[in-house]
Formats: sequence, structure tokens, C-alpha cells
Amino acid sequence: MKKEYDWRTGRSCVYKLQYHLVFVTKYRKGVFRQEQLQRLEEVFAETCEQMEGELLEFSGESEHVHLLVSLPPKRAVSNVVGKLKGKSSYVLRREFGEELKEKLWGKHLWSPSYCVVSCGGAPLEVIKKYIEDQQRPPNKISVERSQRVTQQSKQKQSVAH
Repeated sequence: MKKEYDWRTGRSCVYKLQYHLVFVTKYRKGVFRQEQLQRLEEVFAETCEQMEGELLEFSGESEHVHLLVSLPPKRAVSNVVGKLKGKSSYVLRREFGEELKEKLWGKHLWSPSYCVVSCGGAPLEVIKKYIEDQQRPPNKISVERSQRVTQQSKQKQSVAH
């Protein structure tokens, strides 16, 4: 996985959208061993790539996982989460089914909920200040006043010559 998170380009945009995702197992049961976490990382990376994104970081414990993903703006986070959870559940149940059956019942690996936090870039206060400091186009009254002052100034100059 890449440690430097570069700007990306789409057909008509430049973006840097990164999300921290947290998925917990159903009933928060501790089911994952190191081997399963490694397989999850592979499945998540492959799925992100299929969705035109990238898995930037991954880690997990026995009952939850953390992902840092970069996604294009055309992908809804909720859709990507559904794909990540669905495919990983399918693959893990296919490859580690008997072991998972001992720890979970039913057909669900993941809790239906998830946590998502947008991240990257400057702190919010810096962005707010940057937006506040942008120059606004002058309003109509300011333009008219400026034009009057300019005309008066030209008239004074022509009278003086």
C-alpha cells in the first residue's frame, strides 16, 4: 500500500477524497485471526480497485477492521461499503466457513452499521479561513460608485489641462 496519498484525476475533476471506515463483526464477536485479516486486506484492496478507488491503509483486530480508502467522487460511500462488506463476507465464509460457523450464526459476518469519517487535507479551521479570505466580486453599488469616482477624476483631470 502507498504511504503518500496523491491527488487523483477523473475525466473532469481533480480530487483527493479519503475516508476512514470501521466495520465491526455481527454481535461484535471476536472472529478474526491474523490469516483472516490478511485475506480481508487482499479482498478489500481488490474491491477498492474494482470501484476505481484504492485501499491506502488497513488494520484490524478480532472483532473489527479499519480501512483508509481513496474513492472517486462518482462513488457513493454507502455503495462502496456495501460492496466491501458483501464481497469480504462471501469470500471469508467460502474460505473459512467452518471456523466462522463456530463463532457466528446466521448468514451475516458484519454488523449492518459502519463508521465513516472523511479525512485528509488541511484542518477545517484552515479551510474555513481560506474560504472567508476569498475576494468576492463587487456588488452593483460598489461598481457604480467606482465608475462615478473614475468619471469625476477624469473630469477634474480634463479641466486641469
